[in-house]
Amino acid sequence: MPYLLDTDRFHHSRVQSGSDVLWPQYSRVRSATLRLCEGLCTEDFVIQSMPDASPAKWHLAHTTWFFDTFVLARLGHGPCGKAEYGYLFNSYYNGVGPMHQRDRRGMLSRPTLEEVLAYRDGVDRRMRRLLETVGAAQWRQLAPIIELGINHEQQHQELLLTDLKHLFAQNPLRPAYREAPDFPVCSEVPPIRWLEIDPGIYWIGHEVERGFCFDNELPRHREFAEGTRLASRLVTNREYRDFIDDGGYRRPELWLADGWNIVRREGWRAPLYWESDGRGEWRSFELSGMRPLEDAAPVCHVSYFEADAYARWADARLPTEAEWETAASELPPVGNFAESGRLRPAPCVGADGSGQMFGDVWEWTASSYAPYPGYRPAAGALGEYNGKFMCNQYVLRGGSCATPQNHVRATYRNFFAPEKRWQFTGIRLAKDL
Repeated sequence: MPYLLDTDRFHHSRVQSGSDVLWPQYSRVRSATLRLCEGLCTEDFVIQSMPDASPAKWHLAHTTWFFDTFVLARLGHGPCGKAEYGYLFNSYYNGVGPMHQRDRRGMLSRPTLEEVLAYRDGVDRRMRRLLETVGAAQWRQLAPIIELGINHEQQHQELLLTDLKHLFAQNPLRPAYREAPDFPVCSEVPPIRWLEIDPGIYWIGHEVERGFCFDNELPRHREFAEGTRLASRLVTNREYRDFIDDGGYRRPELWLADGWNIVRREGWRAPLYWESDGRGEWRSFELSGMRPLEDAAPVCHVSYFEADAYARWADARLPTEAEWETAASELPPVGNFAESGRLRPAPCVGADGSGQMFGDVWEWTASSYAPYPGYRPAAGALGEYNGKFMCNQYVLRGGSCATPQNHVRATYRNFFAPEKRWQFTGIRLAKDL
């Protein structure tokens, strides 16, 4: 999975106890998940708006089940919750056992929200005791898995927000998940500058001495680049509207065959959550409710097929993930992340758009999600985390406005099927030198 099984980083002789190393991080991330749920009504926790999404209650339970199953159970503890939780809240770990059908998670009115929260509290108390008392041998075995579980929960924090947005968008009342703070309105966008990547051989993938990574970021390897120009900022709503106005959704020559079939079958005419008043004015649904479309902000909630069609219309292409990583490798991962409270993409500010490499929207790349040379999944159920999904997906980079900031890095590989667009996904253009 994930994890980088670098047990030397957790040698017990270097720390007083496990609680000194991982408990602050564990506690901070677990508390952050609960803060994301503040203001929700009980009904909001239960509904599943589509098969790809999960109810908020399920996210709370599944992330808890992960620690219960892969950490506490390894020490011989019985399940902290009811025995049935292993079936209800397993997601796709066949090595652990059978699981409840994904598209039926919204039917789980029981266990109640109160029972799920009690389950979280019980596991957290056991984890605290474990980290205070764990011995050296157990520490070296469990610490990488605990760190993996923490990062796994951060992934579900982002999924929780994207799933809630999709849920509220289905409600004719268009309720707001949370009122957005006031931000300055920006109407001016810096022109695109083209950042050149010279032809050559570049190192791609995570450097193990830099700490945690998921297993799909390994091993570090070399790739040859022919030479690329990468856009200094993301494609904006205004630019994407030009694509729509020019008949972008009516021109089959711009689309891959599967994409064109979906456009016709689903009646796509704009990104997900866009609504037109029929007079040329657009609004979009955000976590703060319906809002006028912000022309200067990055376009969001587009599929790979839409991103690819737009790039072709703009006489450009999507970057490969190696090109993206090469351009981002020396940049700090700063940008508009979940912590800002904005929870929607922000316009690029200043003449240098390279700062928009991280945050705002996950950026589609032209790269199929595939293993790096020499990749081997971990043994056992945890090896199912990433490796078995390396088919029929495309890689996205950079994080989004719903991503925790300390969760991303230049080597991070997100991945989705090309027709998916409920995630915060957008477009950066590339051109050959």
